[in-house]
Amino acid sequence: MIVSASRRSDLPAFFGGWFLNRVREGWALAVNPFNSSQSRRVSLAPRQVEALVFWTKNPAPFLPCLGELDQRGFAYYFLHTLNLYPDFLEPGLPPLERRLETFQELARRLGPQRVVWRYDPIIISNLTPPSYHLENFARLAGELRSSARRVVISFLQMYAKLKPRLARAAQEHGLEIMDYKDGSHEEELRGLAAGLARIAGEHGLAIAACAEERDLRPQGVAPSACVDPVMLNDLFGLKLAPGKDPHQRGACGCAPSVDIGAYNTCSHGCLYCYANAAPAALARNLARYDPLSPCLAGRPPAAS
Repeated sequence: MIVSASRRSDLPAFFGGWFLNRVREGWALAVNPFNSSQSRRVSLAPRQVEALVFWTKNPAPFLPCLGELDQRGFAYYFLHTLNLYPDFLEPGLPPLERRLETFQELARRLGPQRVVWRYDPIIISNLTPPSYHLENFARLAGELRSSARRVVISFLQMYAKLKPRLARAAQEHGLEIMDYKDGSHEEELRGLAAGLARIAGEHGLAIAACAEERDLRPQGVAPSACVDPVMLNDLFGLKLAPGKDPHQRGACGCAPSVDIGAYNTCSHGCLYCYANAAPAALARNLARYDPLSPCLAGRPPAAS
């Protein structure tokens, strides 16, 4: 079993104490995000967890936890998102230089093969046109040259919950996002993908695209599996079979995993985030947070 920690929240940034408590107890409760009366007991015993996959934008608070994970014998790697956007799009993140230092420190401790750089989502707008991304991607790739071997990109998916936030950003900051879903900007998008692939190659990075319905291989960008059985087999000598997680989007290539996070718990405040529905939901879950609870948001359904 692969445990995802987590697509739904930034566990390393905000909930390292909860996660270590669950590791010490040997299990966590994964609550169905669409039906809170349903939950699943997930073993966190090292002999039953083939690998842990951490998703984060700021693993700095989690670095003290790594020693205990190593002592317990867990196999794990990090998917570390690192963008360079205007502050109004990512208001809760540490300054870029500190995030770069943390990425580099994580790579020194684990090895660059175990820290995958995610440059996503790519927001193409009047404030962040393709030239913006090419310039900043090149800067970040140069900084991470010795700290990463792989970069995963994805383009913004316009979920309904994002539209009110982005409409406010349009009013307050003049942000106008390019609609590339209708095909009218296809050449521009593919040109950007090709440019990113060229820069990645110049810095020794393999590049892949996450959950992308287009075939970007002609532009030098392979499809990605963020929860990657091939990578896990190579890193840790596992024997995971290929196969797609049926619970993810159709274009997602990830292997099956169990996610132990919860939506509406991440405090980074990124305007493009799909995992937070509204500030009230976030505040409600954070008020219920208990580091000793078996589930991340509040108490188990039966005990609520």
